[in-house]
Amino acid sequence: MDAKMTIAALQAMKRAGEKSIGVVAWDYQVARIADRAGVDFVSVGDSVGVNLWGREEVAEVTLDEMLICCQAVRRGVTRALVSCDMPFGPVQDGVDSALAAARRLMKDGGADMIKVDAAAEYPEVVRALVDAGVPVFAQFGLTPQTAIKYGIPYSAQNSPAAQATAEAAERLVAEAKLLENSGAALLDFTNSGPVAGAAVVKAVQIPVIGGFGGGPWLDGRVRLAHTAIGYAEKWLDAKTDTYFNTAKGALEAFHALIADARAGRQIKG
Repeated sequence: MDAKMTIAALQAMKRAGEKSIGVVAWDYQVARIADRAGVDFVSVGDSVGVNLWGREEVAEVTLDEMLICCQAVRRGVTRALVSCDMPFGPVQDGVDSALAAARRLMKDGGADMIKVDAAAEYPEVVRALVDAGVPVFAQFGLTPQTAIKYGIPYSAQNSPAAQATAEAAERLVAEAKLLENSGAALLDFTNSGPVAGAAVVKAVQIPVIGGFGGGPWLDGRVRLAHTAIGYAEKWLDAKTDTYFNTAKGALEAFHALIADARAGRQIKG
């Protein structure tokens, strides 16, 4: 097995022009599979509430729930870095609250670094976390939490209009530099687009990773594991290409299981 990934190693990959890759996962089994595949980091996202538990809003996820997910992923990962999202609330409540939450996620959850959403709005929190020895994966751009603040539907992030253009590039470069100067170890640039994305990558020395609205112009990518493997009911009818369609395979398996049971045959497995 390759040596355990470190933040310094990810930063060295940027300097060498090598692309990094991570997946968003929330459970032990998917984390184990992704780790064996060789991803560089596993991000425990607060998107678990909407994508796994069927909730309406990302902001409904609690710190205790994030802690459970982080612990599960930590048990499944041996090589990759584990990043855990700070849920909505602690950062907005101030530095002391954010520090207490981050310490729980690292000490009890086993996270290697903490992702802070809408981090450019809270540079004092980023600096306080870093000064306390907490590595920060700083998210900026159009995020779930900025969408809530400005009353923008989160689904709007998937539209071309939501991606950063030349008009926004200067502001976004300034935000990226602010986060780098505040001590962030990595940047998660949401909806970068090729113009602002490339400008930010050139402007900072730390890796710039992207999920929504990202692309090869960034230093690395992060993808929802369930999207990569087509693990959701929507993939039964979706026309979008993915790396595997677990949903269709599962539907066929359940049909076969039901048929065997109804016919009085021994079931498999």
